[in-house]
Amino acid sequence: MLRRLAYTGPQKAMDASPAGMGWTVPRVLPVLPPVEETSNRPGPPQEGEDAAEPRPIQPDATTVLVVDDDPSHLASLSKIIVREGMRALTADSARAALELARRHRVQVVVTDLMMPGTSGIELLKAIKQLSPDTEVVVMTAYGTVETAVQAMREGAYDFIEKPLKRMTLVKSVRKAAERGSLLAENRTLRQELKLLRRREIVGNSHALRRVLDVALQAAPSVATVLVLGESGTGKELIARFIHDHSSRADGPFVAVNCAAIPETILEAELFGHERGAFTGAVARREGRFAKAAGGTLFLDEIAELSPSVQVKLLRVLQEGEYEPIGGDTRRADVRIVAATNRDIRVEVQAGRFREDLFYRLNVIAVTAPPLRARKEDVPLLVDAFLGVYCAKNGRPRLEAPREFLQALSDYDWPGNVRELENVIERAVVLCRGAALSVEDLPEHIAHAASPSPAVLSFPVGTSLDEVEMRLIRTTLEHTRGDKSLAAQLLGISTRTIYRKLGDTEE
Repeated sequence: MLRRLAYTGPQKAMDASPAGMGWTVPRVLPVLPPVEETSNRPGPPQEGEDAAEPRPIQPDATTVLVVDDDPSHLASLSKIIVREGMRALTADSARAALELARRHRVQVVVTDLMMPGTSGIELLKAIKQLSPDTEVVVMTAYGTVETAVQAMREGAYDFIEKPLKRMTLVKSVRKAAERGSLLAENRTLRQELKLLRRREIVGNSHALRRVLDVALQAAPSVATVLVLGESGTGKELIARFIHDHSSRADGPFVAVNCAAIPETILEAELFGHERGAFTGAVARREGRFAKAAGGTLFLDEIAELSPSVQVKLLRVLQEGEYEPIGGDTRRADVRIVAATNRDIRVEVQAGRFREDLFYRLNVIAVTAPPLRARKEDVPLLVDAFLGVYCAKNGRPRLEAPREFLQALSDYDWPGNVRELENVIERAVVLCRGAALSVEDLPEHIAHAASPSPAVLSFPVGTSLDEVEMRLIRTTLEHTRGDKSLAAQLLGISTRTIYRKLGDTEE
């Protein structure tokens, strides 16, 4: 084998070939693989061995928006995202990214920090305003503790440095998407729990629609509303309905059962107290009026208020201010809705309720109809309660056959909707099959006789005044003396009933 010799000119004796002729024998070096050219400029992610087949993109795949002003880096990131089975959108500027975020539902945004024009931090702020549920991962080659802290304060999920490693990027994006999914699921569960706990008004009867029409007209105003009706008819639901359709709907709705709080502490509960105002007042405490600021305060069983509390409540309604026990005067920024199951006019006549307070409360009065006056709503109520208690007891949805609903419709329901709810809960627990039966009802309801409708007959020549009086008295018997409800059923005002009855008594 011949070696090629290279002439190098005169050399020193120690480097030259024998005889000093100037010819040298080159050293034989091993053959090395070519070395890739490197640069200090941050490059695309180091993907390593990425020969695996890309995962198929499912319809519910995570959508990732990648934002970078470097086209090669953008393409490399997009390739990694797609290979992981996620859907990738790319943008080379913050403006283009915002346009994509407006048109698509993006779960995760991966954005460079340093970009011409709008920076990654500014894009992060804009994304959080546009879509608060979208998680943002910030990447940069100039990472410092200060920039990382700033990004996290603005709502970034993660902060990663370039050059990116493939697994670091994928792990961060997947965790960000998982966090967004968990937050959305948590919000959905909270909403479902809220719907289970918070009842809505159910029914389509004429009597109920008339009440809701009045409540809907009263809601946008600032007028005080007095809700009348028997126990269990849903007076609090009507109060919530008024609150939800008012300008204070975004404020709190605070309900107080005046009959459930001892008279000795009711004043402190409503108006609050300062520290040391009385024995045991070791700290300052806000009352229900303060907690309901900007919203609605619902005072249930208002007829149970003591005379001293009635005086303070009258001042709130007249002057719009109150005084905590031991404190200074405060403005009362609340709308008051009151309710009672008593005939409050009788309470006024008996001297147990202040007449001036009654007139202040009775600006707009609505009467919740009893269930016996809206029996056409029984099937709707049964359906609603079945949904609640089947879910609560972990049972599949039960059916309510015709004979079951007929037995419920034949009953008079002295306990109104509350009694019906308890009966349905009992039936759901005791039912052994997929459909409810009459045997699942209490004995007194299962065998209740169908009430015959009251029929009035008048001989020819009966005066109109006598016809009116008999009709009013019969209707009052049906409503158990509830004049407001009787007026609704007859289509006249409560004042007319009082006037007619007063003329007769005279």
